[in-house]
Amino acid sequence: MFEGFERARIKTDGAEINLQKGGNGPPLLLLHGYPQTHVMWHKIAHRLAEDFSVVIPDLRGYGDSSKPPGGDAHEGYSKRAMAGDQVQVMESLGYEKFFVAGHDRGGRVTHRMALDHPEKILKASVLDIVPTHKIFTTVNQKVASGYYHWFFLIQPGGLPERLIGNDPEFYLRQKLGHWSASTSGFTDEAMAEYIRCYSMPETIHASCEDYRAAASIDMVHDEADMDKLVECPLLVLWGKNGLMDSSYDVLETWHERARDAHGQAINCGHFLAEENPDETFRALFDFFKQ
Repeated sequence: MFEGFERARIKTDGAEINLQKGGNGPPLLLLHGYPQTHVMWHKIAHRLAEDFSVVIPDLRGYGDSSKPPGGDAHEGYSKRAMAGDQVQVMESLGYEKFFVAGHDRGGRVTHRMALDHPEKILKASVLDIVPTHKIFTTVNQKVASGYYHWFFLIQPGGLPERLIGNDPEFYLRQKLGHWSASTSGFTDEAMAEYIRCYSMPETIHASCEDYRAAASIDMVHDEADMDKLVECPLLVLWGKNGLMDSSYDVLETWHERARDAHGQAINCGHFLAEENPDETFRALFDFFKQ
């Protein structure tokens, strides 16, 4: 899926990050979402690599990156820690400033990165999310039903880990099917990789810690930074047939949190880069190439 790319592992202060890198030009970091891996970018990575030096990691806790402990306050999976990983990855590769695009959980890491490391981010894009704080403080029955996993995965005592671990492939396929407008966007090769990685008990636990952090320490960090705006240009993309579009004025939520936000709906469900790679590529390319 990433022919011509080079695989690497880079140690950060708190994790070891697995990644693919390839291409030439300005550096572009691509961050995946839940319950996927870096593979979600495989349909557009080569096209972007024609004009950018593309870096595509697995977030800590996902794919073949390490799964460090979450800690008593789930701080090991705070978006601050996960963003810090990626800044260190880019520094290790020689990139002091870079572009970044993040889908789903990767979008939340991107948001935190833009707040914590504004000097590093030239431009950013978030795909099919509104800010975490916005969801938790405005959730209604529709959002809670569609994003029930936000409240399931944070349960303590190993409950979600044990239930998901009983049949991780069923759970993963259910989530991908529930959020997509059509599962035809997922290739057999990509699906096999998602199943391989998500079938690891340590991945299931780490992903739960990611969501537990979102409902705890991430909220603390977000509330402390409510007066902070994303300073770099921000491209907001979302699925026209997804929950975000039908539940929020997506772009307006980012006008509240960013100084210069613009964007558009893509004709697909939640998984933009796989369901509609052509339109997603064009939007990202036009934004980062300007």
